[in-house]
Amino acid sequence: MPAARILTASRILTMDESTPIATAVAVGADGRIAAVGDLAACQTAVPGAEVVDVGSDVLLPGFVESHSHPVLSGITTQPPAYWVAPYVGYPTWSSVTELFTKVHAELPEGQPAMFNGFDRLLHGVDAPTATVLDKFFPGRVVVVADNSGHAVYFNSATISFLGWDAEPPADPVGGSFGRNPDGTSNGQAFEVPAMMAVANKVMAQAVPHPLASAAQWYALMARNGITSTSEMTYDSTQKAAFEALASLPNCPLRISLYHMSTTDDCDKPWESKVPAEMLDKRGIKLWADGSPWVGNIALTFPYLDTPATRAAGIPAGLHGVEQMNYTRDQLDAIIDEHASEGVQFAVHVNGDAALDVVLDAYEAGLTKHHLLGTDHRWRIEHVGAGRTDQFERAAKLGVYASMGPFQLQYWGDLLDGQMFDHEHGSQWCRVKDATDAGMRPSYHNDGAVSPPSPLDNIKTVVTRTTQSDTPRGTDQCVTVDQALRAQTIDAAFILRRDHEVGSIEVGKFADFVQLNVDPHDVDPMQIRTAVSVVATWLSGEKLDVVAFETAAGVADPEPHRHLATKHRTCC
Repeated sequence: MPAARILTASRILTMDESTPIATAVAVGADGRIAAVGDLAACQTAVPGAEVVDVGSDVLLPGFVESHSHPVLSGITTQPPAYWVAPYVGYPTWSSVTELFTKVHAELPEGQPAMFNGFDRLLHGVDAPTATVLDKFFPGRVVVVADNSGHAVYFNSATISFLGWDAEPPADPVGGSFGRNPDGTSNGQAFEVPAMMAVANKVMAQAVPHPLASAAQWYALMARNGITSTSEMTYDSTQKAAFEALASLPNCPLRISLYHMSTTDDCDKPWESKVPAEMLDKRGIKLWADGSPWVGNIALTFPYLDTPATRAAGIPAGLHGVEQMNYTRDQLDAIIDEHASEGVQFAVHVNGDAALDVVLDAYEAGLTKHHLLGTDHRWRIEHVGAGRTDQFERAAKLGVYASMGPFQLQYWGDLLDGQMFDHEHGSQWCRVKDATDAGMRPSYHNDGAVSPPSPLDNIKTVVTRTTQSDTPRGTDQCVTVDQALRAQTIDAAFILRRDHEVGSIEVGKFADFVQLNVDPHDVDPMQIRTAVSVVATWLSGEKLDVVAFETAAGVADPEPHRHLATKHRTCC
């Protein structure tokens, strides 16, 4: 057990309304907070404790990311996979294809390859087919995952590897395979069930040491100050990897699992020898519609006909409820099957037309199972096109939102006038409306759709600026306080972990992020550049992420080869 200690700082932002600012926090030998206040009060509570002064730095509760995919993100983006997202060094399609050519020339013959991060809109080209990828990878099994997490693309060698030369399988519920006019595969698959059928078999060979890959993403999150997060595409094949990571020394993340509704055992009770404070199952995940960047979300307003949408192959016009992955009857059936078990549902939904359907289904399920007015905390994810009236309705139902400011940050210049008209595009990700409605919105980066950066999220919602630093929809700006709450205590709330993390209060785990400066004290436009993470603490111990990566086999992954089981990609 760690020794008791007292941390002092120039300022401690607690996110506890009863004691919002302190200068000292005492941590007991159990890793929980024993006292908060000044040094004298903490020394009274924990006599003889070591005092650690962080000087002029500022302490906050460890950042909480309410919607993520830490294992899957690591497997699909970290070496030996290739991350080709526009904002990690591959801004153009030509830069991506240059890498394709280099990888194919350098990899041993017969070695499959995994890429992640292709983006139709930001790369400015339509989604690749097998014919396109064959030019770069003749004879090599290869999968390219869409940056949205809602599609994968593959070549003829992969089609043969899967045994689909005649035709792909029948479309699963909630997904589809791209087909040529003669019924053969065109090298595309959309949405979770179809993507899994492609990626599972390839990934096991392209990424032989998944634990080491996942550990690199865990470390990346920790270096950005995140101490608690979720896995929103969990299935039981991932259990061994999650347990192994949680059991390693210096494991930096507390993980809440949301089981995919498409699996037969999604309602199976969670059993593990790993302590629940490090790894626990929280709910069931569904996907109502797809991705704005793929063009398969359900909207009440149309995509525009512009050079950007034409280059991306997204048809102009209204994409309505026909884009949904479930019918209303299917949603009702899933909710009805599991609601009586006290399950927390989390539904991915980007389009406002889809959100109307989801809220209808939620209201029906809550009413039928007598859950209205209870603390059920059913969730909606992303809600980029969500309207003010929908947030107000959700709040009345006791439904909470995990929102993605990264959508405005990276795609805002396209959303506002290139994808949609100004009225809708500039208002994408209405965080202020959600806050004002009482939804306690939390923020996420949805790794690996975007890098895990709470400070980026905070800067985006406080300034409503895009990647080009252009303000869009500034009436939706929130305060620094509101943004910090969304990335700490409100994110813990939606994960049902606010009793143990998210604020610096007596009895909670001593999870902290140590910043060089208080975000309140800098120009909001400089939050991402002037504010930096100095250290991350878990249970009162400063994390050594290098030691964690080493234990996970980042340098030598061979001891963990037995964990190279099938894994699934999605967002």
